[in-house]
Amino acid sequence: MSLGERVYVGEVLRGLLITIRHLLRNIFAMKDMPTVQYPEEKPRYSDRFRGRHRLMKRDDGSPRCVACMMCSTACPADCIHITAAEHPDPTIEKYPERFDIDLLRCVYCGLCEEACPCDAIRMDTGIYEIVADAREKFFVDKDFLLNDETRGTL
Repeated sequence: MSLGERVYVGEVLRGLLITIRHLLRNIFAMKDMPTVQYPEEKPRYSDRFRGRHRLMKRDDGSPRCVACMMCSTACPADCIHITAAEHPDPTIEKYPERFDIDLLRCVYCGLCEEACPCDAIRMDTGIYEIVADAREKFFVDKDFLLNDETRGTL
């Protein structure tokens, strides 16, 4: 191995030329650069995009969740916390007395959605702009997840 190969002079010069080429292209062809004028232009996401969570309801308005803990078990970020209780209807074994999600810990992987046997939790809201002015507001509860009336602002 020569001295030039040992100190990577050739590779450093090649990397520098690539950087200069990109810099000059960006300076002289600015209108060809792919940019989005956010927030005036909203980015278009795929149909498979996972947005903020929501809980599905039964016909009577109660949560479809049966508190089986599959979603919280599958969650790699440990952001779902469920407290189960006995349901007054004998045909339903349990329901979530509390269902809390820490949106700041969530990695939006969708494993909770896939693990749910009742299709009770979905991430199809399309909401990707989640804004709040305090950390506590990112800790959402069952009522918030069932009655999603906000559009990104907590």
